[in-house]
Amino acid sequence: SMNKVLFKLHGWLALACFIPLLVICLTGSVLVFKHEIDSLLMHDKVRVGAVAESRLGLDTLLDTLQTRYSNHEVVGWALFEDPGRADLVYLIKRGTDKWLYLLLDQYTGEILAEPQTTTHYLTDWLLDLHYAFLVGTPGLIITTVFSVVLLLLSLSGFWLYRKFWKAFFTLRWRARRIVFFSDLHKMAGIIAAPVFLLLAITGGYWNITHVLHELEEHGDGGEHHKVAGAMFNHTLSIQRMAGDTAERISGFVPRYISFPHEPEDNDIGFYGDVGAGNPLLSQYASVVRYHADSGQWLDKMDIRTAPLGYKLLDSFRRLHFGNFAGLFSRVFWCVVGLIPLLLSITGITVWAIRRDKRKAKKQKQKLAQIKAGNA
Repeated sequence: SMNKVLFKLHGWLALACFIPLLVICLTGSVLVFKHEIDSLLMHDKVRVGAVAESRLGLDTLLDTLQTRYSNHEVVGWALFEDPGRADLVYLIKRGTDKWLYLLLDQYTGEILAEPQTTTHYLTDWLLDLHYAFLVGTPGLIITTVFSVVLLLLSLSGFWLYRKFWKAFFTLRWRARRIVFFSDLHKMAGIIAAPVFLLLAITGGYWNITHVLHELEEHGDGGEHHKVAGAMFNHTLSIQRMAGDTAERISGFVPRYISFPHEPEDNDIGFYGDVGAGNPLLSQYASVVRYHADSGQWLDKMDIRTAPLGYKLLDSFRRLHFGNFAGLFSRVFWCVVGLIPLLLSITGITVWAIRRDKRKAKKQKQKLAQIKAGNA
């Protein structure tokens, strides 16, 4: 029957992929609280000494960085909503294509952490392990495959236990071992499956789009562009542009500035929040772009008036990281990330008990045949 085929597929998929899926889910669970972990491990790097009334101007900070790191180009700048969180600035050293980042006190201009690779600190290393198994594009392809497996496991689990509401809270403690572990597996899986579906769809989409971009740009074996010099007009006032964004989109607050890093890039993009009132929309949902050489305004996209497709794709960020309902959703996402460990233990236990039963049954049949032959 279809159920038997699905049951076998569900079991074999889980057995074949449980270690990589465990790594992806457990690292994802930890990364829900990435900044909190960073704050514990390196507080003086990721948190500013004291929050002042106003931050220094972006031009002042950029001048400081360009003077101090004259052989680097600034390519990205994160301006966090939390006023006590240090600015994060991405750079590329001239003659290379490797992204580095530093941490900066936006109130004093002090460098809190010198430029490091994007896998230098513990949680960054965990993020790379979660996202690409530490091996770049090949790893992205592998984690995409496991996203599809997670999707199939969630859907097959949904179908196999589609009548779950009849005995959802039934956990037969005193029943036989296989019944107890089967109940526990079913209950944990039903709780986690909707979240796993979201994680598989959002993570898989990002990986697929990243891989396709890589193949389109560098599929012919061409290397990434090595930054040789200034990628935008350094005499432009970034502060003026940042101020102008609110004129272009009412209520706009910049949260990330994207600077050119490829030859075809010709814009400086301000990604930000407009307080749309939708908890699923990210703080980078809207964008205002300016010409990288002239500083002239190019275009804008206000998420409030954007098509539904844009809103849906933007919601992937909050849905994947689980930060759409504050601490409650983050804790829930973190706990659900640990459930695969429980599912692995219960699933393997049920499989092992069934296998032993089948072996015992075959043994019994063989003995019965031997006895019948000797009679």
